[in-house]
Amino acid sequence: MPKVALFKQDGSNVGDIELNDAVFGIEPNTHVLHEAVVMQRASMRQGTHDVKNRSEVRGGGRKPWRQKGTGRARQGSIRSPQWVGGGVVFGPTPRSYSYKLPKKVRRLALRSALTSKVNENNLVVLEGISIEAPKTKEVINMLNALSVDTKVLIVTANKDEVVVRSANNLQSVKVLTVEEMNVLDLLSHDKLILTKDAAEKAGEVLA
Repeated sequence: MPKVALFKQDGSNVGDIELNDAVFGIEPNTHVLHEAVVMQRASMRQGTHDVKNRSEVRGGGRKPWRQKGTGRARQGSIRSPQWVGGGVVFGPTPRSYSYKLPKKVRRLALRSALTSKVNENNLVVLEGISIEAPKTKEVINMLNALSVDTKVLIVTANKDEVVVRSANNLQSVKVLTVEEMNVLDLLSHDKLILTKDAAEKAGEVLA
């Protein structure tokens, strides 16, 4: 089982903690990680792009000229696609880009991302996070005590509004619960801070 140091909020080391080998000690699957990131980014697309086809553009109510006898090609509307100001053929229309990966693939991607953090020594496990009132300074002091000065993802076992509100003003800090944890956030943040309860819960849920 992978073993990492266990810290207090003030940065002091209180020993080691063993993590679930089935979640934090597997062989990372880079292909599945890529699939999960592509799926998440596709699901974030708004898909509100739109163009007007020939039935939506303004004008073109009457036939430009009679069908025969002019010597010109027959035309039914000045808003046909070949005309300037005409409708667009096969243009983009509003759609959803979101799709789902199989549950087992999503879980494997999460386990691969967590294992990568352990292998790269970018995982910090805290005994707990205790903040009495929402104060950004409390989170800053905690990160300084842990010598963390990069983009960091903090994961707690349960929703803690005080911690969330304390970190809201810090652009490089994001707070999630174990249920909200996702591959894109894990990979886009340099450091991962897990509370002891969150590490144990992730080990149970994702095993």
